[in-house]
Amino acid sequence: MRLATVSVISLICAAMIFVNGCVNAQQYKDLKLQNAAQERRIRELESQLQAANLELEQAKRQIDALGGKGNIEMQALLQKVAALEDDIAKKKALIEAMQKQLGSGGQLPPELSSMLEDWAKGSDLVSFDAARGIVKFKSDLLFDKGSDEVSPGGVEAIKSLCKILNTEQAKDFDMIIAGHTDDLPILKPDTKAKHANNWFLSAHRSISVLDVVTGNGIVPERVSVRAFGEFRPVVPNELNKKGNPQNRRVEIYIVPKGM
Repeated sequence: MRLATVSVISLICAAMIFVNGCVNAQQYKDLKLQNAAQERRIRELESQLQAANLELEQAKRQIDALGGKGNIEMQALLQKVAALEDDIAKKKALIEAMQKQLGSGGQLPPELSSMLEDWAKGSDLVSFDAARGIVKFKSDLLFDKGSDEVSPGGVEAIKSLCKILNTEQAKDFDMIIAGHTDDLPILKPDTKAKHANNWFLSAHRSISVLDVVTGNGIVPERVSVRAFGEFRPVVPNELNKKGNPQNRRVEIYIVPKGM
């Protein structure tokens, strides 16, 4: 009788584990689908934001060309600028809120998180945000001013990161490389010929990091790149286009495979 009771309990436990496993797997699948849809919406908003910023720049140039003449065309342009600035502010706020909801990565398995924390410890070049699964490189040490060529020290740091991300503990995770700048405009003609504006510079820097990553054992299927230019500062830039070093950075989001 006791043996039969134990057998029944064991079967019930096994069934519960099986059911819970199926539920967790389905929840994980649903979460990935939701996150993928959220990512698509964010990309759409970012594209709209880029178009609005370009339209705003064009409107401001038209105002400058009019030389401050108080005519009907000037008034229409001023209204357009105000409307665009309001739309841009709303889109930025919505993107930021959606990014926070998405989580921008998330807590990693303890073993992987511990390896990344040890790797980043004591480094002037890189930091690791364990709560969000983000590796942050300081662009001032990763690149020369206005350049998209990764410094020798930066290459070595990325190589050591790739070794971690090629371990068994990281095999189920992908990388999103995101470039950021401050709000200092690109003025030098030779630099501007390579990078039309900060958006281009941040994109080219992300791609340069991608090249190092894929050249060090990370298969291309695990990597994607993003570029935010000056539009995702982590701290306020100083007034009069003086920028802020903290905003010049390359971030690597470590996310579940397929996100």
